[in-house]
Amino acid sequence: MAQCVQSVHELIPDSFVPCVAALCSDDAERLTRLNHLSFAELLKPFTRLTSEVHMRDPNNQLHIIKNLKIAVSNIITQPPQPGAIRKLLSDVVSGSQPADGLVANVITAGDYDLNISDRSIKASVPWYSNWKDTLMEMKESSLNTATTPWFEAYRETFLQSMPASDHEFLNHYLACMLVASSSEAEPMEQFGKLSQEQHRIQHNNDYSYPKWFIPNTLKYYVLLHDVSAGDEQRAESIYEEMKQKYGTQGCYLLKINSRTSNQASDEQIPDPWSQYLQKNSIQNQESYEDGPCTISSNKNSDSNLLSLDGLDNEVKDGLPNNFRAHPLQLDSSSDPSNNIDGPDHVKSASSLHETKKANPGIIHGACLTLTDHDRIRQFVQEFTFRGLLPHIEKTIRQLNDQLISRKGLSRSLFSATKKWFSGSKVPEKSINELKNTSGLLYPPEAPELQIRKMADLCFLVQHYDLAYSCYHTAKKDFLNDQAMLYAAGALEMAAVSAFLQQGAARPYPAHYMDTAIQTYRDICKNMVLAERCVLLSAEILKSQSKYSEAAALLIRLTSEDSDLRSALLLEQAAHCFINMKSPMVRKYAFHMILAGHRFSKAGQKKHALRCYCQAMQVYKGKGWSLAEDHINFTIGRQSYTLRQLDNAVSAFRHILINESKQSAAQQGSFLREYLYVYKNVSQLSPDGPLPQLPLPYINSSATRVFFGHDRRPADGEKQAATHISLDQEYDNESSQQWRELEEQVVALVNKGVIPPNFHPTQYCLNSFSDNSRFPLAVVEEPITVEVAFRNPLKVPLLLTNMSLLWKFQPKDCSGKNDEEVKELVTSEPEMIGTEVISEFLINSEESKVARLKLFPHHIGELHILGIVYNLGTVQGSTAVDGIGALPGCHTGKHSLSMSVRGRQDLEIQGPRLNTTKEEKTSITYGPDRRLDPIIVEEMPLLEVFFIHFPTGLLCGEIRKAYVEFVNVSKCPLTGLKVVSKRPEFFTFGGNTTALTPLSPSASENCSAYKTVVTESTSVCTALTSSASSVDFGIGIGSQPEVIPVPLPDTVLLPGASVQLPLWLRGPDEEGVHEINFLFYYESVKKLPKIRHRILRHTAVICTSRSLNVRATVCRSNSLEDEEGRGGNMLVFVDVENINTSEAGVKEFHIVQVSSSSKHWKLQKSVNLSENKDAKLGSREKGKFCFKAIRCKEKEVATQSSEKYTFADIIFGNEQIISSASPCADFFYRSLSSELKKVQPSAHAEKQSIEDAVRLIQKCSEVDLSVVILWKAYVVEDSKQLILEGQHHVVLHTVGKEAYSYPQKQEPPEMEPLKFFRPENTAVSSRPSVEQLSSLIKTSLHYPESLNHPFHQKSLCLVPVTLLLSNCSKADVDVIVDLRHKTTSPESLEIHGSFTWLGQTQYKLQLKSEEIHSLQLKACFVHTGVYNLGTPRVFAKLSDQVTVFETSQQNSMPALIIINNV
Repeated sequence: MAQCVQSVHELIPDSFVPCVAALCSDDAERLTRLNHLSFAELLKPFTRLTSEVHMRDPNNQLHIIKNLKIAVSNIITQPPQPGAIRKLLSDVVSGSQPADGLVANVITAGDYDLNISDRSIKASVPWYSNWKDTLMEMKESSLNTATTPWFEAYRETFLQSMPASDHEFLNHYLACMLVASSSEAEPMEQFGKLSQEQHRIQHNNDYSYPKWFIPNTLKYYVLLHDVSAGDEQRAESIYEEMKQKYGTQGCYLLKINSRTSNQASDEQIPDPWSQYLQKNSIQNQESYEDGPCTISSNKNSDSNLLSLDGLDNEVKDGLPNNFRAHPLQLDSSSDPSNNIDGPDHVKSASSLHETKKANPGIIHGACLTLTDHDRIRQFVQEFTFRGLLPHIEKTIRQLNDQLISRKGLSRSLFSATKKWFSGSKVPEKSINELKNTSGLLYPPEAPELQIRKMADLCFLVQHYDLAYSCYHTAKKDFLNDQAMLYAAGALEMAAVSAFLQQGAARPYPAHYMDTAIQTYRDICKNMVLAERCVLLSAEILKSQSKYSEAAALLIRLTSEDSDLRSALLLEQAAHCFINMKSPMVRKYAFHMILAGHRFSKAGQKKHALRCYCQAMQVYKGKGWSLAEDHINFTIGRQSYTLRQLDNAVSAFRHILINESKQSAAQQGSFLREYLYVYKNVSQLSPDGPLPQLPLPYINSSATRVFFGHDRRPADGEKQAATHISLDQEYDNESSQQWRELEEQVVALVNKGVIPPNFHPTQYCLNSFSDNSRFPLAVVEEPITVEVAFRNPLKVPLLLTNMSLLWKFQPKDCSGKNDEEVKELVTSEPEMIGTEVISEFLINSEESKVARLKLFPHHIGELHILGIVYNLGTVQGSTAVDGIGALPGCHTGKHSLSMSVRGRQDLEIQGPRLNTTKEEKTSITYGPDRRLDPIIVEEMPLLEVFFIHFPTGLLCGEIRKAYVEFVNVSKCPLTGLKVVSKRPEFFTFGGNTTALTPLSPSASENCSAYKTVVTESTSVCTALTSSASSVDFGIGIGSQPEVIPVPLPDTVLLPGASVQLPLWLRGPDEEGVHEINFLFYYESVKKLPKIRHRILRHTAVICTSRSLNVRATVCRSNSLEDEEGRGGNMLVFVDVENINTSEAGVKEFHIVQVSSSSKHWKLQKSVNLSENKDAKLGSREKGKFCFKAIRCKEKEVATQSSEKYTFADIIFGNEQIISSASPCADFFYRSLSSELKKVQPSAHAEKQSIEDAVRLIQKCSEVDLSVVILWKAYVVEDSKQLILEGQHHVVLHTVGKEAYSYPQKQEPPEMEPLKFFRPENTAVSSRPSVEQLSSLIKTSLHYPESLNHPFHQKSLCLVPVTLLLSNCSKADVDVIVDLRHKTTSPESLEIHGSFTWLGQTQYKLQLKSEEIHSLQLKACFVHTGVYNLGTPRVFAKLSDQVTVFETSQQNSMPALIIINNV
């Protein structure tokens, strides 16, 4: 149980005190009424004696009585009605509430902190082992007063208001004060009348109430004298007369009213009466004045609210009777009026405690001075000492003597008679066997009752030993007679007496109490007496720390007949559980819930709310979500009933925001209840700030902000640039690529340097973007905010009239800021237009995003604060728990059952800072400013459309499309550029585009190329032209990725549009390619905040296989060409059709092969096949051979270093001009990307060796590119299409094969792991064998066959010319050695042997690119076929020491046939 202000040893004696009646004359009553008090009320604060009292017991032993208190009350002849008592008790409980201002009492039990009551104490119990000590300390601590004053007030009032009964005499009147006034005409006569009245009331059979202890009641005569108005001498003389008539012990002169009431205001005298009067006021309505209830009547108050449990009526009918209502069901019987038994609280009952409505304005005792207070106190002392106690002492002696005298005869005769008739001793029956014999009544003079009377008298004067023995004796007699009501009363008081005995002679007989309770409740059906037993016994058990037994006892008496009693007892049981040695916290909470429910049924809404709140502390955060929901729901409902609307909203909010495990129907019920309460709250302050709504959840960090217009949909062949939209997922890799592209173009515009204040343009801000700076938005361009909602409930939510909430600081031209806060479109749409979404439905447990727009019409600073909307549910879902929708609901498609207007703020936490030491050691977050854009002045806005843009191409296929640029703003734009990582994919054409006219056939076939009809005679010979790479944007130091868009006049005016051709070439690798284009443009007017704008486009192209081209170049063995210069080359080209016919390609035609180089050109085709038109079917391969010659020196000299010579060899009847767009564009682009891949690495140790090697290497280098142009014939939808394309092969080195498609790198094999560091050996730079072999080119000139008459001349001499050609630009020393013999037997067999005649070794020096001829002679002795390629040639650079042998092994064998004639 909760802590009490009184100990049990104070409580019980105060509960059972001698009762004294007061009977006043009208004049006497008038005197006391001057103080707004009755006579009994006047005495009330002074009825406790301040000193000890002595009396003698029947054995003449002195007995000391401490703290004796008497109870004086006016005589009431009607017993109080039960309904009036219930009403009084209910008012007492509701009038006693915990003090709001004090800190709640916190008891820590294990993991729980419990707010129990009104004083502050904190017991910190982190570990279970410290429990007992801490809680025991708490209990012993004077601070720990976890009190329940309402329970104590109830108990006190209950015990005082118990009606007197015949089976016990504790609250029967022992004496009667007869009060008359000294101002009366005949006071003595008045005393006589009063005495007769008392005698009539006591002895006349008309009056069964009140009850008197003994027939010979003590009468005590009191003369009241008004000091301020009365005649003191007269009063004294009357008093003398009284003393003579009644004796000095039987009368008293009480002087009061020493001052008049109008003097009362002068001096402030304490008012000891108010506490007694207020406490017991029947009409005390304070608790109902706290919150005037707006619900029309309590009867239907609960029908407006929804049933909480899910039990249907059919289920309830199947339950036992006493649980017909669910134990936690809120029902309509919960209003207090139902607990009053009709209008039976008549005046007599209402004056039970002589109380009036406690009005704070009334001053009690206004005419009394402190002297009068002392006189009243003295009067009570005198009455008790001189009158009451001697009377009690005398009565005890008389009763004792009667009992002793009767014991011999009467008792023994009585028992003998019983034995005679029954034959033997009657065995005691158990309580359950006994019949309902509570109806047995004893006559007033019965000896059993005399024992009980004596026992009660002894108990009242605290003589507990004697009282116990008398009760014990009486108990046996009553049980023998089976007078169960009497027996139960004797058992009850015997147990209490045994407990109160000094020195605790015997243990407390708790079983007596249990028997008494069971008898009262089950046999006598008297719940009031049973309740008194329980209240006393529980206090006694609690004082012995038997909390478990006390709790069981309290719970036993909870029943359906009184909700208030059950609630209070359950609450005390809960306190017992928490006060145990090992506190049972969950039992405490559970019983608090039960108590709260019963309080609610008893109409004690505040106490119900308090109980639920205390229990909530235990259940909160333990994962018992259904219990939490139930408690929160009840708290919400009770708070609403008490008009504590904010608490109600908070409780309902908790149910909704926790992850609920309730069914959908129950959640819908909770939500509707919440909306209903919220609506009431908002109606109280319609002009107040909008409340924060708990639903739906908003994931603030997932909020995305997009600046700009939505992308236009594709219109036929027109396809808008993809740009950026909220539909695209964030990809870190691609955003990094876009950033690099933008940096590239910005650097180019700013002469190769990125400006320090450059920040990449961000059109879409999200949780991954850099939001540390205020974003810039352009006036008149919409701002879209995407808010991520999640509905945690199983019921759909309907948000209506949803818009963004914002604050705007406009900036005028003078630069002043005027702060204005706007909410809706209606506020000031000329500043910021706000889009309103009329309906937004989020289904159950769904995550959904809403996109809300703002339209800035003015420059300034915008702050997006949150969203504002009406929250409601979709009406039409089934009614919950059989109860229909709440009042004021209407149905319809997506119609709101009820909605409330509110807001939710968007608060985004920035990234955690982690750069400095301070930031690393603390938790600090940077700003996130994505919702705070700065609106800047107007900027141009570009839109780009692609026309006839393909989605699929063959590798290398050329396709012509168009791109349209539109300026949709009111500002002109300039400086338009496009940047891409794949510049080889597209071209706008070079500067020479307009120079080449289209041939008629080209336009007929819609060819992407520029063609010229050729004569058939010029087949297989090259047509040359030249072009500069500068014209195609590939110059020295230029960035090929950044391509200026050739706008006419370089400016695009507002509203203007330009269409430009765009050629595309399918990438060389098959597969899906994403190609990013970034369009960069600027405003003609330079603005400080935004320098440029960008537009993105991602093209997705799927390429399929077409041709595979491989080419090699090797030196021609013929040393002289037509011009007499050496250095011809042979170019071999292999073309394979690797198309798998997926695209419906029938065949490929090679229509032209062109070369492009600064120094070389193709001269003619040396193809051996007569097939003029080179066709390749599926999987066919073709081989081409071309002769390449150097360009003429004068041509090379006159051209700048960026001039390339193009030579076309045509296989068809049209020449494609390869030096014009788009053929040259793609050639240059592929060349530049090729050059980017091959970066020469130069690390020189010895410069001289490096130079030498470089010179040798240059000999074998060629820079010849071959362009293969083709047509593919495709059948698609039974129509034949012609596709065109080109492949490039770049030949770098003689003899090395080159490819048109990138080669896959084979992964290197795993090397064994090495555990030591390899020695750093310097690798000497040596040229490779291939490079050396091309330093000197050798050629033998001789007759192919020779007829020689060996029979005439045995030796055959053949003149042979050895041509030595220096391929390098440096001087070379050459040694020719003819002594070389072929030693291998195979070559001897094949070629035979011959001998060189003459000088066997020659030493020469060849100048740069010099050709030298040596005349040699070979001598043959047999006919046969001989290989003349045996001379060994050694060479070294003139300024070097190392000699290299030029290997001739891989050159063609020089065979000569010697015939005999």
